[in-house]
Amino acid sequence: MDTLPPEPFEPPTAPSPTLTGPRRAAVVFVFITVTLDMLALGIMIPMLPKLILSFVGDTASAAHVFGLFSTCWALMQFLFSPALGALSDRFGRRPIILVSNFGLGIDYIIMALAPTVGWLLVGRIVSGIAAASITTSSAYIADVTPPEKRAKAFGLIGAAFGVGFVLGPAVGGVLGEIGPRLPFWVAAGLSLLNGTYGLFVLPESLAQKYRVPVTWRRANPLGALSMLRGHRGLVGLSAVVFLSQFAHVVLPSVVVLYAGYRYEWDARDVGLMLAGVGLCTMIVQGGLAGPVTKALGERRTLLFAIVCGAAAFAVFGLASTGWAFLIGIPIMAFWGLAGPACQSLMTRQVGPSEQGRLQGSNNSLNGIANMIAPSVFTGVFVQFIGPWQSIGVPGAPFLVSLVFLLLAALVGVFATRRSAVDGQAAL
Repeated sequence: MDTLPPEPFEPPTAPSPTLTGPRRAAVVFVFITVTLDMLALGIMIPMLPKLILSFVGDTASAAHVFGLFSTCWALMQFLFSPALGALSDRFGRRPIILVSNFGLGIDYIIMALAPTVGWLLVGRIVSGIAAASITTSSAYIADVTPPEKRAKAFGLIGAAFGVGFVLGPAVGGVLGEIGPRLPFWVAAGLSLLNGTYGLFVLPESLAQKYRVPVTWRRANPLGALSMLRGHRGLVGLSAVVFLSQFAHVVLPSVVVLYAGYRYEWDARDVGLMLAGVGLCTMIVQGGLAGPVTKALGERRTLLFAIVCGAAAFAVFGLASTGWAFLIGIPIMAFWGLAGPACQSLMTRQVGPSEQGRLQGSNNSLNGIANMIAPSVFTGVFVQFIGPWQSIGVPGAPFLVSLVFLLLAALVGVFATRRSAVDGQAAL
């Protein structure tokens, strides 16, 4: 059974594992790895729905199948994130990251050659399993970065997501004009290139003395979640992770439909808006995560960021014009600081041998949110543009997300009220 630390937020007594290569170079590699992974994922996003449509024939059926694909992807994240995290605690981070890169490359080749929608689904399932290794990348960051600098390093991972989010769909759209399957081939090439690059330059980050055996309890999602319950300092923060991710799902679930319904935006307008989201994310997480966390401390950064997210959702839900909606994007970008701050606080609660398991548990929480939340937000949207249209709040899904974020902030206040990390009194 997991032992409880004497006080919340007391750093583990075990020293950091020895790194076989320069720490900065390792962090840069992980940044490049995540960037290329997200770029490959983003490249195929514009064409996947169209490819599904070419198989099933009508838009309604295509939307249904695409929703099934999204659910299956989230389910794989939930099931396999703890397993990959536990495997990385046993065999090291390097082999899991490399196997994932090559696995994604093979997966995109399967999707490029898929003769039926069933084969596309197989590819999406494999993608969900391989992409679960993002947890291992986060564990790698925790291995090679001193506790006081982890928020900044995790911010770089967030910036990598932003880069992929900005460039991927744009590149995929251009490639899709040349050929509907070309984006999948390019995504495969990027993933295989990334794996080959890592094969030669990526050092191992987890020393042998910190490795632990793989057990069913550590590798299955329910057993992995019990780890969070077994550490007092992790219970509240894990609730913050879940509530925040649940709120975040409103964006991929309804933002495109909402923008078209309320502001009459076309695909170009939505694409530019998404590029703006990615650009703001890169700037805030890549450039401001370190300075803001240093100035405010991890606790205050976490709470400030969540409040910014809630404010942004208030803007999105109430904005009567498209220009007013855009005001919320830079505000929302500061919400991105919550993830690095929360991850940094959580990594202090466990030793080097449990970092992979911790990240796997977090990703399982995200998987649960990703499975449940889409139907909640699309259901709310349908109600407020249909039977409850007279109320005049088509942005109701964003206001529901606001409530979830306010709950996350409230939980965060209590979960971090005795922060020994920041050395500051409770707010």
